[in-house]
Amino acid sequence: MPDPISELDYIEFDGERATRVARPVIAETPWVLYVNRRELLTFMCSPVGLHQLALGFLVSEGVIAELGDVWQLKVYLDEDRVYMFFPEAGLDGELAMPTCAEATGSIDVRLRAPLAARPEKRILTSGCGGGVTFDDLSGERPPLRGDVQVSASQIGELMHQLNQGATLYRASRGVHTSGLASAERLLVQAEDVGRHNTLDKIRGACLLRGQPTRDHLLLSSGRISTEMITKARKMEVPIVISRTSPTIASIRLAQRWNMTLIGYVRGRQMRVYTGAERVLFR
Repeated sequence: MPDPISELDYIEFDGERATRVARPVIAETPWVLYVNRRELLTFMCSPVGLHQLALGFLVSEGVIAELGDVWQLKVYLDEDRVYMFFPEAGLDGELAMPTCAEATGSIDVRLRAPLAARPEKRILTSGCGGGVTFDDLSGERPPLRGDVQVSASQIGELMHQLNQGATLYRASRGVHTSGLASAERLLVQAEDVGRHNTLDKIRGACLLRGQPTRDHLLLSSGRISTEMITKARKMEVPIVISRTSPTIASIRLAQRWNMTLIGYVRGRQMRVYTGAERVLFR
């Protein structure tokens, strides 16, 4: 499996002097997802948490409804190493297992039931890494009714926790981080070159851990676009917080779905675009 970070030589110019340096750079690698032997798509992603990414994507897209729908999952990490999730055999981890070179870079998911036909229309989303969804992003979902609230001080502290946990970002930059949280603390965190991938990894991790997502908070270092707010809505998360900005389309979806959308968090400073009744300004 490729390392998530590789050290490369390049020229660094500080405005006065050009210097050759060796610095870490984040990786972006393709992983082909097969479901019941059928090729579904290729992820462009950071090569960490790949089983979580696959599971999170499948549940987000409605291919599976719960973890029990999955009979077996294999991630072919390299020619002699496989991650295997096979509950009936008590397996959930990496195994030394000879494989063919052609299998490396693939994720093989076997479901307990036949794969339902997916819509032929795919939407190429605005997410970095070339996000794809089968969802029409039309907003035809009922509003969320969660009454969870969070204070400005808690939002600042949660964003601080997210930044502290961003180990790949601190090592190389060029990577997004997101987290699922309660009002008090960060519960699950994921990093990836694609901000949409971070949410799928979080959902996959929650699926494996039995961690509910409903009525929690999602924090992200990246822009909140329609794909991001849609994934949050599917997780029944009423509060979405970003270090940067939302798009107009995501703001309109958040309003339609009764979600709280917050951007540009800097300590206790922030911009609340929708759902301000869930924010305690203290």
